[in-house]
Amino acid sequence: MSSSSLSTTEQLQSFGERHVTKGIGRIAPGVMKKAEGSYVEYLDGKRMLDFTCGIGVTNLGHCHPKVSKAAAEQCMQLVHGQCSISFHEPYLRLIEKLLPIMPHPSLGSFFFWNSGSEAVEAALKMARATTGRQNVICMQGGYHGRTFGAMAVTRSKTGYSEGFHPLMPGVFVTPYPFWHQLGLPPSTPTQTLTQLALNQLHLLLQQQTSPSDTAAIIIEPVLGEGGYVPAPREFLLGLRELCDEHGILLIVDEVQSGFGRTGAWWAIEESGLRPDILVMAKGLANGFPLSGVVSRKEVTDKLRPGSMGGTYAGNAVSCAAACAVIDAMEEERMLENMKERSKHLLTSLHALQSDPVLAPYILDVRGRGLMVAVEFNSPAPLGGGWDPVYQSQNQKVPPNLATLVAKRCIEKGMLLLTTSVYEVVRFIPALNIGQGEMESGVRVFEDSLREVVGGWEREGK
Repeated sequence: MSSSSLSTTEQLQSFGERHVTKGIGRIAPGVMKKAEGSYVEYLDGKRMLDFTCGIGVTNLGHCHPKVSKAAAEQCMQLVHGQCSISFHEPYLRLIEKLLPIMPHPSLGSFFFWNSGSEAVEAALKMARATTGRQNVICMQGGYHGRTFGAMAVTRSKTGYSEGFHPLMPGVFVTPYPFWHQLGLPPSTPTQTLTQLALNQLHLLLQQQTSPSDTAAIIIEPVLGEGGYVPAPREFLLGLRELCDEHGILLIVDEVQSGFGRTGAWWAIEESGLRPDILVMAKGLANGFPLSGVVSRKEVTDKLRPGSMGGTYAGNAVSCAAACAVIDAMEEERMLENMKERSKHLLTSLHALQSDPVLAPYILDVRGRGLMVAVEFNSPAPLGGGWDPVYQSQNQKVPPNLATLVAKRCIEKGMLLLTTSVYEVVRFIPALNIGQGEMESGVRVFEDSLREVVGGWEREGK
């Protein structure tokens, strides 16, 4: 084999820009070479503190030794055991390990696929097939993926579906109990948000999609791309009550919020919510492509054999990695560490929110566990000035503040993402991040925010 002519980072970067589709965006320049724990190393020697975790995937840190070892050993046993041919052992061992940590004992029938989007597609198919109904209700601000059905129930921003219409029919949108989307101040009580959102949902069922035509309601218990907004317990239980009343299936998408990200195995544990279908991915296999759909056996027994499947669905190597993830989570007491680091992060961010210099720029600090966000003020409200939240602030602030701060963090050596149509940055570090690493990340964020704000103020606003 001839040697590569791409010998420098610059050549590889240029090659990628020419040959990788423009449809994929990137937040940072450079070419990643390797990663370990909370750090990513680039070909040019640059070392970055990772507060993105591959968008909530490497919950145990990059290349966790137990997970990598399990995957390597499985590669020498069986790489591809197609799910429509026979069972394979890692698939069944993973179910065995997942059953005790399910958020409700009724969840006992599993199907594994590759990505979160595919798992959502399977959940939508399942809901339609088992209820005999077509329509699906999704949440304003919700994100469920970029494949066709998942894209249709994604309403976090139009960028994911622009130019791809008409989308899957039979989809209806209801408000999520998020103060900003409802045009209310951040201090609005959750009881008020819940009442408003549930009232609109009941109206939707009277005005747009009859309960007898509605197969499912799909929700993220913590909005992901919509801005890292936890759903109030009373809202989730209100959904359960409504679904039970009308025979509608409740699909809970824990692709990003699951597997310890919010402080428990599942974000819905705190509410006691019982889903009819639970969707998981991302942290499930710590970087190996794997997703899962789990439901009640009486629901999945209605499916026709062959209606679910996929060439690489439930790959043996990914399943073996996921088994090791569960073992490592329990053996290394990941959730205990995560709760301590979460307390540190939220306390630090609330302190910035209380700082008299920074207070005018920060609207909200929110989240659960290590799924945390800061929402900034904006001089350019959505809707051409009709946003009552921004109007009520009456503050002069720089435009695109979230993007500016995230970019400055990257320049200072920390990967950080924005999210939602509002000015929001999100923090998704590894669950086993050390105290020193958390302190470094908080310091980079504070320095970046102060520099951006200070520079804008010096320029005369």
